[in-house]
Amino acid sequence: MNKKKVALLCGGRSGEHEVSLVSANAIAGALDRERYDVLIIAIDRQGKWWLGEHAIARMQKGEEPYGDPVHLLPEPGRQGLIRLTAQGWEEIPVQIFFPVLHGPNGEDGTIQGLLELANVPYVGCGVLASACGMDKGIMKMLFSQAGLSQVPYQVVQRLQWEKESSSVIETLEESIGYPLFVKPANMGSSVGISKASNRQALQEAFAEALLYDNKVVVEKGVEAREIEVSVLGNNEVSASIPGEIVPCNDFYDYTAKYIDDRSRLLIPAPLTQEESEALQQMAIQAFKAIDGTGLARVDFFMDKKNGQIWINEINTLPGFTSISMYPKLWQSSGLGYSDLLHRLIELAEERHQEKQTLLVKPSK
Repeated sequence: MNKKKVALLCGGRSGEHEVSLVSANAIAGALDRERYDVLIIAIDRQGKWWLGEHAIARMQKGEEPYGDPVHLLPEPGRQGLIRLTAQGWEEIPVQIFFPVLHGPNGEDGTIQGLLELANVPYVGCGVLASACGMDKGIMKMLFSQAGLSQVPYQVVQRLQWEKESSSVIETLEESIGYPLFVKPANMGSSVGISKASNRQALQEAFAEALLYDNKVVVEKGVEAREIEVSVLGNNEVSASIPGEIVPCNDFYDYTAKYIDDRSRLLIPAPLTQEESEALQQMAIQAFKAIDGTGLARVDFFMDKKNGQIWINEINTLPGFTSISMYPKLWQSSGLGYSDLLHRLIELAEERHQEKQTLLVKPSK
């Protein structure tokens, strides 16, 4: 059997650089080597692409050079990478690209746009869904249009905060009230998120969030359980069983997700069948609201007292580390890690083949 070459793209110019490397390492170890030859492309913080079997480990240790410099040209027909050599350059054929780039410059439609221009198949959501799923402000607008319940929130721009911080604070206190969660609009893995219970903490939370983005989303803090559902598919979408996160900290922040192992994952979540089905239906609805394809993880809040459900956000390129919820939920739903990766590659190829049937010029 001819093996397909799969290029994993990881690292990147993002605050989630390290998480991306860990996710890619896990995927590289789980891909079926009877089916696939795996190429590791680690992207450094300056945006340079490095190809090498040990590129991830070298980048994690800061050992330059990380590998061989490579490039992807936005030119349909090449179907691969360009590696620079002392003698010039050579082409490296690739059948499928697998972005494992969390956060800005990887999960927000930018890398997807390059892959579209090159006309190569790639895993995950397309440009539009990736961009909408990354920007929490736009995401929430689409969720509202789809009729999905959300906690009260407001979007604040940097300039608005810098010019009218006192007015912004008063408005947030009157319209939403403490406690408040302050988040960079375009960031994941809980990077830059803070909980504020008073004015001083709110000012500090804005300062932290604005380190990562020029737009901030402020949400009402609620006493709620944190439930997550994984989705998979293109035209036909499936939802996993729901899982619950019991964070070791005040909320499921970066430390609780990736450093401290005291947080508990309850899979399946202790829910009634009716509650589980409602969450699965809402997850699929959210996925379709942003025009998702391939995969996503959808996060919910469930009121601890009355069971009311609010959608929190959608993550179009969720973590794939050994403790990440997305693959764990599918494993508990009957789809193992290696088979999940194979299915994601199949979905990418199906979507790419479907797009090749579309006209690129007016018919006569």
